[in-house]
Amino acid sequence: MADIGVPTPAALRPTGPPRPAPRTSAPATDPTKFGRVDPDGTVYLLAPEGEVAVGQWAAGDPAEGLAFFARKYDDLAVEVDLIAARLADGRASADQAAAVVARVREALAARSFVGDIVALETRCADLETAAEAGREAARAQRAEQRAAALATREALAVEAEALSGSTSWKTTAERYAAIVEEWKALPRGDRTAEQELWKRISSSRTAFDKRRRQHFTEVDAQRKDAIAAKRAVIAKAEALATSTDWQRTTKQLRDLLDEWKALPRASRTDEDKLWRRFKAAQDAFYAARSAAQESAEDALRANLPAKEALLVEAEALLPVTDLAAAKRTLRGIQERWDKAGDVPRADRGRLEGRLRTVEEAVRSQEQASWSSSRGTSATDAFAEALARLQQKRDAAEARGDAAAVAELDAQITSTRALLGQD
Repeated sequence: MADIGVPTPAALRPTGPPRPAPRTSAPATDPTKFGRVDPDGTVYLLAPEGEVAVGQWAAGDPAEGLAFFARKYDDLAVEVDLIAARLADGRASADQAAAVVARVREALAARSFVGDIVALETRCADLETAAEAGREAARAQRAEQRAAALATREALAVEAEALSGSTSWKTTAERYAAIVEEWKALPRGDRTAEQELWKRISSSRTAFDKRRRQHFTEVDAQRKDAIAAKRAVIAKAEALATSTDWQRTTKQLRDLLDEWKALPRASRTDEDKLWRRFKAAQDAFYAARSAAQESAEDALRANLPAKEALLVEAEALLPVTDLAAAKRTLRGIQERWDKAGDVPRADRGRLEGRLRTVEEAVRSQEQASWSSSRGTSATDAFAEALARLQQKRDAAEARGDAAAVAELDAQITSTRALLGQD
């Protein structure tokens, strides 16, 4: 053989990608146990079938050539050990392990190294066994996953069927969409069973969607009817906005408000717009009414001084000393009171209450006089009058009529004064 100064493969060495440059460190395998090298650099492998020439070393010391081919064996052994470890801890698949075994067996058949062929074949066989066990475990795991996925799909189908009659339109539609996404995320399994389950989900969702569309069609129709009805109410309110028949129109607007409340609601946007129009018509009327009432109240304030003067005159009759004269004077005051005209509402109760106090005192005195003529003391008559006033006050307080309570308190005070009480 020609000495070309570099390692030359033997005829049986398989072709393939270039190998790394020879290492200078000693191989893990003792090459002298499994091969030899001639002085001319020819390297032999002690194979089970006999001695096989695996290559030619022409790069230096023949012993280095033997070590070079031993390292090629070590590389194969390391590759097998590495994939076995990765297979054991789950970082490699059975198919990856099988691919390594196939490469190593190809190298074993090529006899392009120096090392323990029997040991490496045994390790390959063990790796094949482990890979097959891994396949079985993976198959079992996949079967378990498919069974779990099928059970989950069944549960999704049952849930979908239960939701088909729901009237929670928004949340149910969202849940159906989520069911579809959950379905897609599940691993695939029995195609026939999955198709049947999907038909159940699809049918349930379709039934729900049909009912939902029908519901919102009806809602839209109702809202259109509501809009038309409320526009009619608005037209009536707007026609009343300029009315000056305050009492009658106030009642009509209240009736229209009750009619509005009884109508179904439109969409939020339409409802807001319609309500603003209706309220604007009401506000226009009530603002005009308030302005008119305020103007009328201002005109009535001119009558206050006359009635205040009449009250001073009337209250001067108390305590009653001359009943006949007091009655005559009071009748004159009452006639002038009526002629003096009305006063503002805020002052009406106060003024009329003061006059009624005088009137009640005169009546009480008259009752006392009559009772005295029949043998009953005036004190008893006033006491009875006071008791009646107290009953009226209690009743007014019970119904929450503060104005009546204040008026009766004034009358009670006057009556007690007639009895000489504080």
